[in-house]
Amino acid sequence: MRPCRPSNLSTRAFERRRLLRFVPCALLSPLVEPFAGVARADEQAGFKLIVHPHGPARAASRELITDVFLKRVARWEDGEAIKPVDQRPDARPRSSFSSSILRRSVAAVRRYWQQQIFSGRGVPPPELASEEAVVAYVLNHRGAIGYVGAATDTASVRVLRVR
Repeated sequence: MRPCRPSNLSTRAFERRRLLRFVPCALLSPLVEPFAGVARADEQAGFKLIVHPHGPARAASRELITDVFLKRVARWEDGEAIKPVDQRPDARPRSSFSSSILRRSVAAVRRYWQQQIFSGRGVPPPELASEEAVVAYVLNHRGAIGYVGAATDTASVRVLRVR
C-alpha cells in the first residue's frame, strides 16, 4: 500500500519532503544522547534508594536490587550481610519502588512473601512506619538498603545509583 500524498507533488518530491522531517531528529540525537541519563530513573519514579554511608555499594543493577529485596541475595560483594528494609504497604514510595524496581505490585510482593513464609523459606524485610525510620535504620546498619521519597533529606546516607 502506497502512502497518501498530495496530488500536486511528484513521488520524488513527496519522498524528499518526508525524509526531511526526520533529518533534524537524526542530527540532534547525538547531542541529546549524553544528557539522557542525567535525570535518574528512580528519582523520576518518586523514590531514592539509600545505603549506609560507609557501606560497600555505590551503584547496583535493577536486577541485583530486586534479588536483594526478595532475599535471593544475602551479601554485598565485600561479604557484608545485606539488610533490606521496606516501608508500609500504603506508602507512596513503596508503590513506586515495587512497580519500577521489582516490577510487581505491592500486593504481588506481599503474596510472594506469604508463600515464602508458608513454605519456610524466608521472612520479608521489616516494614518501617516512616521515611525517617528508614533513614535511621540504614544509618544504624552498615549493610542496610532502603528507599525513601524523592523529596526526603538523604544528606546523612548514600544514595545508591541504579544502573
